[in-house]
Amino acid sequence: MEYKDYYKILGVERSASADDIKAAYRKLARQNHPDINKEKGAEARFKEIAEAYEVLKDPEKRAAYDQVGQGFRPGQEFRPPPGWDSGFEFSGGDPGEGQDFSDFFESLFGRARQGRARRAGSAEFRARGQDHHAKIFIDLPDSYQGATRIITLRGAELDENGQVRMRERQVSVSIPKGVQPGQMIRLSGQGSPGIGGAAAGDLYLEVEFNPNSAYRVEGKDVYLDLPVAPWEAALGGKVKSPTPSGVVDLTIPANSGQGRKLRLKGRGIPAREPGDLYVVLQIALPPGNTPEAQRIYREMEQKLAFNPRQSLGV
Repeated sequence: MEYKDYYKILGVERSASADDIKAAYRKLARQNHPDINKEKGAEARFKEIAEAYEVLKDPEKRAAYDQVGQGFRPGQEFRPPPGWDSGFEFSGGDPGEGQDFSDFFESLFGRARQGRARRAGSAEFRARGQDHHAKIFIDLPDSYQGATRIITLRGAELDENGQVRMRERQVSVSIPKGVQPGQMIRLSGQGSPGIGGAAAGDLYLEVEFNPNSAYRVEGKDVYLDLPVAPWEAALGGKVKSPTPSGVVDLTIPANSGQGRKLRLKGRGIPAREPGDLYVVLQIALPPGNTPEAQRIYREMEQKLAFNPRQSLGV
């Protein structure tokens, strides 16, 4: 997927005001509208201009785009870095309904963060406030135990000169026990204020887990790579193993090989039907960097006569 420079598409500087962006869009849209311009490629160009304007006219999307796109050039291979939008607050509804946006646009602004705005209006000018959406990252143990956390959210707005500026706010979030990646936490009334005395919108927080070098999560199941010594794997016995809910005594069967999975039933993410925790054995070799260690390895070589490549016929 290629990086798109929306500023270059509209022919404006990155410091352009909202009025400059609107004027550039109107001019280019007239020139390239397929009802007026019958040249080959005009329709594709028009769609590209509309997509660029969809992002740059919106302070929130523009700020997010500026943040994730730093250092990229037009046409350069692009993938959004994991967690780039953590804590970034979006409001409003689905953009450009019915429009065909690029994969680049969808990778940044697709899915739940587009929101689910409720458009309300009447003769009394009452309208419910817009819902807001943001992605948050939590630690895996928070899902096991439940927690209350103070989350900092970042949003964008236009200043008096039409320039995008960032704002921050903090919200208290009760993280329910058993929450899984992709689930939403709803904070009632934490969206945009209502109009004419109508209720405020809600804030929806999409949950993801912070990257953890020890654990990986698949649905409700959790996996842990556990280093074990060669003699622990060969002879079996009990070893201490960490889990997201605390240390446990783990029984290793004798003659366990590299990659063997030991299942701890019900020790995955809590739920009405909890997941399981799988401990995957990783045999760790002691270093042979001392004369004594080298002597022991040579003795093993002679007495065990072990050929790990025998199954390959060599």
